[in-house]
Amino acid sequence: MPSQRPSLMQPTTEETRKTPFAAAEDTQWSRPECQAWTGMLLLGTCLLYCTRVTMPVCTLAMSQDFGWNKKEAGIVLSSFFWGYCLTQVVGGHLGDRIGGEKIILLSASTWGFITVVTPLIAHLGSGHLAFMTFSRILMGLLQGVYFPALTSLLSQRVQESERAFTYSTVGAGSQFGTLVTGGIGSVLLDWCGWQSVFYFSGGLTLLWVYYVYRCLLNEKDLFLALGVLAQGLPMARPSKVPWRQLFRKPSVWAVVFSQLSSACSFFILLSWLPTFFKETFPHSKGWIFNVVPWLLAIPASLFSGFLSDRLISQGYRVITVRKFMQVMGLGLSSIFALCLGHTTSFLKAMIFASASIGFQTFNHSGISVNIQDLAPSCAGFLFGVANTAGALAVAVISNLGLGIFLVFGKAQRVDLAPAHEDL
Repeated sequence: MPSQRPSLMQPTTEETRKTPFAAAEDTQWSRPECQAWTGMLLLGTCLLYCTRVTMPVCTLAMSQDFGWNKKEAGIVLSSFFWGYCLTQVVGGHLGDRIGGEKIILLSASTWGFITVVTPLIAHLGSGHLAFMTFSRILMGLLQGVYFPALTSLLSQRVQESERAFTYSTVGAGSQFGTLVTGGIGSVLLDWCGWQSVFYFSGGLTLLWVYYVYRCLLNEKDLFLALGVLAQGLPMARPSKVPWRQLFRKPSVWAVVFSQLSSACSFFILLSWLPTFFKETFPHSKGWIFNVVPWLLAIPASLFSGFLSDRLISQGYRVITVRKFMQVMGLGLSSIFALCLGHTTSFLKAMIFASASIGFQTFNHSGISVNIQDLAPSCAGFLFGVANTAGALAVAVISNLGLGIFLVFGKAQRVDLAPAHEDL
């Protein structure tokens, strides 16, 4: 982890004057504004993961309907990350230039709509696999901008002493969203079919977009942002950020590799944990392994943010606290993840999965806010670079797994008879 030092990048006065949104972005939120935005961003992150996890939860049922084998189901699941890794840097850069909240709202409106129409897309023709793969790539492209834009937003609007708890609270939405889709989605899947899960998560996202647009965002600023995007101004204006100097810093590369590791471990569990439990413990109840680990991770995330800010307020060095949180988030989490693959007991598997996911939330108080400490003026861009590395690693590992399966395994049809009964 990087050592504590002054921020690597600060915006210049000339650059601030040239940015249309500079005056607004340099203003930190008041306490009521911070509370309102934290609540809305928590809900937004929840809905991000509701829509993201919908496909993994529904894959087995869709495989039965469309006749996919394991290889084809794996292609659909892993295709998300090929789109996801392409827009990280763009999302962070645009968030730094025109405001992260605007990028978040514009992308959420689109991915919410795509989620709602996914059942319709699946039945457009006989090419179910191609249509679903394309929709997952598109979902990855749109959702890839979210966390870089969020990082940019919080680095500009939240005080350093409150960033860990704010980011941990917002980040808890990832577990909460997975919990909602895993719990309610499993019930909808059993009662109403897999299509209802897409309608549920996508519809809630569109309602959230409408509320934020009406109540929290300035309509004039939003249309100004649309105009800036249409004209390509953020990408066309020369940047004052010395990228060559930035990427010569060991602390920046520490950020990249730490984010790569945390993103890789998290996304693999997110995408494949339901399949792991269903195949290893075929008689287990879907609502248990889809709910319990993510439910326990919510208080763990909040606790990590509270503990981090508390230690800093008591005089501990910021970098010491960030390192401690990252050791918990990567070290202990990885140990429990390794144990998960070497047990035949359902109870032990649940304990290991819950512990691994719970400790992963400590990354919100480690590397995620450390990026904001290092370069607040370009935190979105730097987070995008780091998260791109993580998404690429996940995509490569997922497709490597498919390749090994094709060489050494048999592409058998997915048997959903017991799975449907248990869900």
